Amino acid sequence: MAAFASNPRRLLVATTNARKGREMTQILSAAGLDIQLATLAEYPGAPEVDETGDTFVENARLKAIAGAQMSGLVTIADDGGLCIDALDGLPGVKSHRFLGEATGFPEKMAYILQQLKDVPDDKRGCRFQCAVAIATPGGDCITVEGVCEGRIGYQVTGEFGFGYDPIFYLPQLSRYMAELTPEEKHQISHRGKALACAVLELRELFGASI
Repeated sequence: MAAFASNPRRLLVATTNARKGREMTQILSAAGLDIQLATLAEYPGAPEVDETGDTFVENARLKAIAGAQMSGLVTIADDGGLCIDALDGLPGVKSHRFLGEATGFPEKMAYILQQLKDVPDDKRGCRFQCAVAIATPGGDCITVEGVCEGRIGYQVTGEFGFGYDPIFYLPQLSRYMAELTPEEKHQISHRGKALACAVLELRELFGASI
């Protein structure tokens, strides 16, 4: 993606999920990009984007392009979720809407644990996947992806994170994702990996010197 002349140097983080937005801004702020981060809170009239894509990449692109067109700013957006082997990849791209948008994550996780109650360790494989899209007002859009492999645990564990983190077990660390501090999570999570790739694209896009 060619360098973009942005004055002021602002990047819109396009998400309506407060916890996800906090993770994204923490990671981007720590990257030393010398750009200002804007959020959708600055655009109270911004329309909700329908996530009609069949993949994480498609949904991330929909949100980033809509944000760039609405705001006139370079926009970054993501889409991600949990894919469980024993459930044929569910909840997948519908992770947030799994069992209905009105169903809370405690209920979603309880359902998953019940479905896998008799599944042995070697069949409980899963992964968090994330696609990040960066769109410019001129219509360019690039995507990057990140994956974090793990296993569905046998219980809800941990006080950190959000979503499905409390049932996502990391065998290499012998800990659940929700037991990791934000700084630890950013180093190994699907979103952290995808945003690390996105930072490289943003450096080129904004002409960052560091």
